[in-house]
Amino acid sequence: MRCLEPAEAAAAFRTSAAAPLLDLASNDYLSLSRHPALVAAAQAAAAGEGVGAGASRLVCGSRPVHAALETALARWLGRERVLLFPSGFQANLAAVAAFADRHSLVLADRHIHQSLLSGVRASGAGLQRFSHNDLADLHRRLQTARQERPSQRLLVLSESLFSMEGTSPDVTALAALCAGHGAALLLDEAHALGVLGPGGRGLGYGLNGEGGQPEIALISGTFGKAFGSGGAFLAGDTLVMEWLLQFSGPFRYTTALAPPLAAGALAALHQIQAEPHGPALLQRAERWRTALEAAGWPRPAGVGPILPLLVGDDHAALALQHRLEAAGLLSVAIRPPTVPEGTARLRLVLRHDLPAGTLGRLLAALGDPPCR
Repeated sequence: MRCLEPAEAAAAFRTSAAAPLLDLASNDYLSLSRHPALVAAAQAAAAGEGVGAGASRLVCGSRPVHAALETALARWLGRERVLLFPSGFQANLAAVAAFADRHSLVLADRHIHQSLLSGVRASGAGLQRFSHNDLADLHRRLQTARQERPSQRLLVLSESLFSMEGTSPDVTALAALCAGHGAALLLDEAHALGVLGPGGRGLGYGLNGEGGQPEIALISGTFGKAFGSGGAFLAGDTLVMEWLLQFSGPFRYTTALAPPLAAGALAALHQIQAEPHGPALLQRAERWRTALEAAGWPRPAGVGPILPLLVGDDHAALALQHRLEAAGLLSVAIRPPTVPEGTARLRLVLRHDLPAGTLGRLLAALGDPPCR
């Protein structure tokens, strides 16, 4: 195997693709954003309800489609209640505020999303970061926190599929650990819903405290990824959701989710229920991981449709991005500060409708792995 020399990597910057690029970068995992059913639902909602809601949910922004989507999601996820938000960022700000204040301690995975960290800062809570998906590290920190301040409110933040790492925690063990220390668990399922878990319901499905199962206090999800639409939601028990309805600024003081987006998300849910493509997508992801490893690249972590191809050097990662563009493929180089120094990568993302032969095109475009 021959490694790329620095001069060869730099040369890739001078190449550009003239034809449209095949998408290996977006989060449209199930290829629903242009699905005829979603487009038709959004068009009908726009024609009947308008493009925007015009006000917050508590003024006059609520539409029947909002209630229909919340009810359908709650039933699908096995949760008592769902509330919609215009964005995932707003949903996560609201979620943290529901469980944390200046007297609380938040323990967050090292690679948690920026929106959750912003929620912690806004809450005034103390913050500790535990090593990525390291339940032993989290256990030590929870144990110490309980010993030092036995009655302090504890909140744990994690994701079921991390967007830049492609990895997932053992969610059942995570929930059990939190329950054992009396800590609430907020799980961000943004990238997992539609793909991971039974019927695409996420890795937190079934962990709602019933039948002796450990509990996840709140689920956060978005419609801008596998659902192919826009907006977000929180799902939990009636008490927490009523608190959000009455006291959450990100819910109360923002214009309601646009009716066409809500209608598109509801249509997407119907499609996911009727044709769950998650298992086939995961099988394809396994084939891609194996092929990349056989070609000499570090095996991308995880099992989901996000395949981080670790390169290390920032310039080499950018060079690979441009090389793929020249071959008609779109994959974005992710560099610091989004990821730690020395871990620049190409973020390869699989979608349901990728044409046959895409993996071969990718391997040919990547060429030899860079020198380390």
